[in-house]
Amino acid sequence: MSWPTASDAVEGVAPIPAAAEPVVRLENVSVRYRLPRERIISIKEYAIRRLKGQITFDDFWALRDVSLEVRKGETLGIIGPNGAGKSTLLKLVARVQRPTKGRVWVRGRVAPLLELGAGFDPELTGRENVYLNGTVLGFRESDIAERFDRIVDFAGIRDFIDLPLRTYSTGMVARLGFAIATDVQPDVLIVDEVLSVGDEDFQRKSGARLEELRRLGDAILLVSHGLDSVKRLCHRVAWLEHGRLRAVGDPAEIVERYRRAAGG
Repeated sequence: MSWPTASDAVEGVAPIPAAAEPVVRLENVSVRYRLPRERIISIKEYAIRRLKGQITFDDFWALRDVSLEVRKGETLGIIGPNGAGKSTLLKLVARVQRPTKGRVWVRGRVAPLLELGAGFDPELTGRENVYLNGTVLGFRESDIAERFDRIVDFAGIRDFIDLPLRTYSTGMVARLGFAIATDVQPDVLIVDEVLSVGDEDFQRKSGARLEELRRLGDAILLVSHGLDSVKRLCHRVAWLEHGRLRAVGDPAEIVERYRRAAGG
């Protein structure tokens, strides 16, 4: 596969085919967390008090009755304040969490970049982490070896590839994670704030790669507080607030409504 370079960064978003089929569907999804009211300092204390019926829980609904669909080749931006439920929604799509109510349907391979450094071992080298992550994503060693140089060159960390990951900067970890997740060409790519990390050259390269993945038919879920990037990269935007889907639609319109509501 020939990936675009930084100079190939695109302007605007190519339209998705009208007949594109859904690859992600959330149907009336709610997620509840049960939080103990009392502060508990150890697992032993928790177990004893739980057996004695001495723990009182409060229900916190991270998501409430959310229905959403993402089509093949579509990039959906997800915006909202901290605590709105954005990361919980991504975890549902990544299949690392189940809903309390409702149904989540996802078709194909999912590559999640849910948080910086997730899936990496800081004591392993960059090289070893490339193979570790590739294996988790379902690839054979020979497949990863074929992609290795391309991944390292995109991340721009060749001089550091045999050093432990704990010596890497935040930006280097982000670039390596993005390079691995996008080179394997998933059916659904989940990106949580990773594009906000890195220099201008990496921003251009990552934008160009996302556009190429869209062209190849990948669906992308993008969470970011960078509203200008959301408008530039996404076909639609979903606005979450207090766990509820407040609006979904045209990126420029939804972002402007969100900014007005936030007083920005």
